Amino acid sequence: MEESVVSVSASDNRHIQKSAIEALLFVAGEPVTINSIVKATELPESEIKKLLEELISDYRGKHSGILIVEVADGYQMVTNPDFSMWVKKFKNINQSNKLSPPALETLAIIAYKQPITKLEIEQLRGVNSDGAVKSLLDKRLIKIVGKKETPGRPFLYGTTKEFLQYFGLKNLSDLPPINDFLKDEAA
Repeated sequence: MEESVVSVSASDNRHIQKSAIEALLFVAGEPVTINSIVKATELPESEIKKLLEELISDYRGKHSGILIVEVADGYQMVTNPDFSMWVKKFKNINQSNKLSPPALETLAIIAYKQPITKLEIEQLRGVNSDGAVKSLLDKRLIKIVGKKETPGRPFLYGTTKEFLQYFGLKNLSDLPPINDFLKDEAA
């Protein structure tokens, strides 16, 4: 079978190299040294310096919310200080993204047993779950999906699209089989 040969112009190749460096800076989350970029891209140091300067200029030129800066003997993507007011406000809104152990336990029960009532959750956990359920509702990881056809018509809870996003799942069938957890407890 013949391999197809794709010709890449010099400007396309330069764009690819610059985009590769941009991707490295994005995923790093901390300052990246030129030496690290050399190892990852196998480009000469002088070329990397030129590409970094172009990237810095590109981001400044388009007045982006992100900048590339030289810091701590490396280069890093950072938020543009011009937008600090909005970043601070956003961080205050979303300051508590972590789940407490009770909330995580409650969420696991809901994910595997949904739709489920709060009373059923509490029977499985053995403790009151008011706080955990409220926290999960506030974070939009669960929602009320209906009412159970029993006396008192208690709310039924289920997971949300945000739950899938939070855990990187396409759908609920991507959850690990519950039997995997039961085997660990039996050991």
